[in-house]
Parts: sequence; structure tokens; C-alpha cells
Amino acid sequence: MTATVSRSADWVAVRDMHAPADGRDNAIDTMRGIAILMVIGIHSFQQPLDTPWAVAVDAALRPCVPIFLFASGYLTAFSGRIPLAKRLKATLIPYATAFVGAYIYMTLHNSAMDHRLITTLARFGLAYVFVYYYVFVYVACTVVMWLILAITATDTPEAKHKRTLVLILAIGAGLIFGSYVDPALSRMGFSDALIDEVRMRDIPFWFSFMAAGALTAMYPRFGERDAGGILLSVMLFAYVVYAAVRLFAIGDAAAYDSIAFFAYATLLCLWLFARQPKSPPLAKIGSGSYFIYLWHIFFIMALRDHVALLQFGPVLNSAITYALTVSFTVLLLAAVRQVASRPALRWLGA
Repeated sequence: MTATVSRSADWVAVRDMHAPADGRDNAIDTMRGIAILMVIGIHSFQQPLDTPWAVAVDAALRPCVPIFLFASGYLTAFSGRIPLAKRLKATLIPYATAFVGAYIYMTLHNSAMDHRLITTLARFGLAYVFVYYYVFVYVACTVVMWLILAITATDTPEAKHKRTLVLILAIGAGLIFGSYVDPALSRMGFSDALIDEVRMRDIPFWFSFMAAGALTAMYPRFGERDAGGILLSVMLFAYVVYAAVRLFAIGDAAAYDSIAFFAYATLLCLWLFARQPKSPPLAKIGSGSYFIYLWHIFFIMALRDHVALLQFGPVLNSAITYALTVSFTVLLLAAVRQVASRPALRWLGA
């Protein structure tokens, strides 16, 4: 299997939209396009998820973040390096811009909002505005991958074996941490709300997906098409298990860092990678997925706060919210890329 990717490619990298697209991997961008549409799907659901169909669909869409991390790990291992400062800048500057917008929106809708400096800094550092927790999950995973590359930097078989071992151990550590952080915090008396926040930011667990992507790049036979049928069957079985665990509250029924979720999400990533999907419209959406991630939530919040959709019931409400949000954000991305200057594109994450 051949791949054509730039050595510094990543889902949050700012790209010159007037340059030719030859340096991008269309299959990876298509995967990102699928993933960001899954993100919007999750956020479009009417909350809480109190019906079986909603939980089942939500479960199907949950691998969106793993797909992004898997793609990042794959491209990083393929290139063999991480321009850490450049990636952090490309991630945090657009986040800071979106944070300001989210903070203004929240202020306008909550007259009692706490504006003390320490509270504001905590909101920024912990991403307590809208749904931005993933930004710092990505940052932390990127730093961990940078450290792993730094300690296994030489291009020798021994270095590859060492990197492979470290990545496999990282996956094991992520699964162990995900399995026990919840009961450990519960035993120490922490509230369920705080435990949920910790699990959303379970860095060892999230890094396991980036490690899986890196291993796929190092051993590309995992991505051969002839494995697609087997992967699809096993992935669908893993989805049924994960959905059933959540529906019937069997054992660790969390939406995030459970072993059932890891199995389903990783297999979906591997299946997509084996299929090598290439859709120009989805790839274009995927190339701007960070912009869409940061800004789609404003439209969803505006619909919830100012448009009476609850009267249509949860199914139509979610479907209308999803269709309108996808249409709006994709059109907004296209418009921004047409009219904005290069510095503005960097500030907006487009």
C-alpha cells in the first residue's frame, strides 16, 4: 500500500488552501470527514439520551474521537517526527479564538456567570466551555507521542522494535487506567460529575488510539484490503457488545474509556483504514475538520436556545439540528476559505 502524505500532516495543521492538494492523504481526510460528521451527530442529540434507539445510535457514533487520534498517530509514525511547537500553535491559537467566542456566548446567556480571573483561567485550561475538552486530549497525546519518538529516534531495526514495544505497553496502560480510574475515584469519595470529567480527559486511554494508528503505519499489512471483511464482521460484533453494555448497564457502561468501547472504536478505525475510503466531498470536509469542530457547536447552541424544536419530538429535533448544523458549518468553512486571509485562517483553524 502506498501513501502520499506530507511529513508534517495532521488533522489540526493549518494548510494553504490555495496550494495543490497533492501533499494530503485523501483516504485519511475522508476518515476525518466521516469522524467530524459523527461528532456533529453526537452533539445534535436531544439530551438526555433516555431511549434505547438514542443510546444505540450514540454508541455507533462514539468512535469519532478515536478516528482523529488514530489518523494523527498514523501520520506521525509515517513521517517519523513531530514539529511539536508548530502543532501546539496550530491547535491552541484557534482554540483560544473559539474560547473567546464561547465565553461571550455564555456570558450573554448567563447573567450570573463567574468572571473571576482564576475561574476564567480554569475554564480555558480545562476546556469548560461547550465541548472543547478534546483539544487538550489531543495536545497531551501529541506530547506523549513526541516523547516516544524522541527516545526511539534512530532509524534502526532495534529502534523500531523498541518503539513498537513502547506503543504496545502504552495501549495496555491505557486500558488498565481506563478500567480502574472510575472505581478508584469512586472509592475515594469523588462525585459522579467529577469522575465523568476525569474520564473524558483520560489521557492514557485516549493515547491508546494514537498508538494504534502509529503501529498501523509501522506495520502496514494490517491495512490490506483483504482483511476488510474479517474486520467488518468483528467490528460489528464489538459494536453490539459495546451498545449492549451501555443499554443494559452491564459492568463498566461508560460512553468513553471502557474496554468494550476501545474494541469497537479500534476495529472501526482499522476497518476504515483497510477500506481506504476516498470521497472528495468528505475529504474536503475532513481537511477542515478542526474548524468545524470548534465552531459547529455555536450553531447547535443557538438552535437549542432560540429555536423551538422540542415540539417535534426527539427524533425530528435531532435530525433537524443535525441537517442544519452540517449545512451551516460546511458552507461557513467554504466561505471562510474563500474570503479570509492566511493569518485569519490560522486564527480560525480553517
